[in-house]
Amino acid sequence: MIRSIVNTVVAGLAGYTATKAVLRSRLRTHQSVVRTNHAGHDVSLAEGPAVATGLLAGSLLIEDPRQRTATLLATAAAGGLGAVDDFCESGSSKGLRGHLSALVRGEITTGTIKVTGIPLASIAAAAILRGRTRPTGFFGFSQKEDRPWYAATADIIVTGGVIAGSANLFNLLDLRPGRALKAGALTLAFTDHERRVSWAPSGAIVGATAAAWPDDLAGDAMLGDTGANALGAAIGVILAETATPAQRRLILAVLAWLTLASEKVSFTTVIESTPGLRGIDSFGREVV
Repeated sequence: MIRSIVNTVVAGLAGYTATKAVLRSRLRTHQSVVRTNHAGHDVSLAEGPAVATGLLAGSLLIEDPRQRTATLLATAAAGGLGAVDDFCESGSSKGLRGHLSALVRGEITTGTIKVTGIPLASIAAAAILRGRTRPTGFFGFSQKEDRPWYAATADIIVTGGVIAGSANLFNLLDLRPGRALKAGALTLAFTDHERRVSWAPSGAIVGATAAAWPDDLAGDAMLGDTGANALGAAIGVILAETATPAQRRLILAVLAWLTLASEKVSFTTVIESTPGLRGIDSFGREVV
């Protein structure tokens, strides 16, 4: 118990320190990371690499080798592929439908690489979490367990869907200052943390969020695909690991519904037209 608490605190400090270090580096003011946001203000995308770095640093403190490996893999892949889309963007397709349509036409864009790469990495992370092995050693690979292959395969697919869907959802939320960070904090607050295995990764997320919070809320920096995808993937692993099989299926259904709904409905419009959500969304924000 004491060891888990200490690991969680250290993970939070590691996440906070690593995130702050990148935010205070020269990367923040480099011309390649400056973009114009929805309000017409210059904003730095350095927050994305900063948060991704913080999440990875804190995740190294996760005690369970299986969860540690899955979290590092999912977070690094989601953040890395998000960075490709942020800084090497090609093509004009937007949204899931646009990227998939481009892929059908044979057009390989950074967006299509991301929407195919993140699910594949999430499936790989899910195979580590839900696979037929007992975790031993630092990276968590060992003996096979007696479990029907079809049950294991179905669970891996659902778990991978939760991780990838969460990464995508947080990217969809990163349209206003602080929105994705608030969604992450609220998700952690309502997640069952009775299992100690989830404490350290939550600590890493809290630390990285606390470090990025002031600049994000002020509208000076934003997560971009890099940070939003990494944050969503890290939270997705926690959700997948703490939920029961039935709960994972429900979470996946909700994520799929929200993803499909985003193609037809603006989340910003819904949030701004709903009093409770509008209050939470605007809380602490310095830029409209």
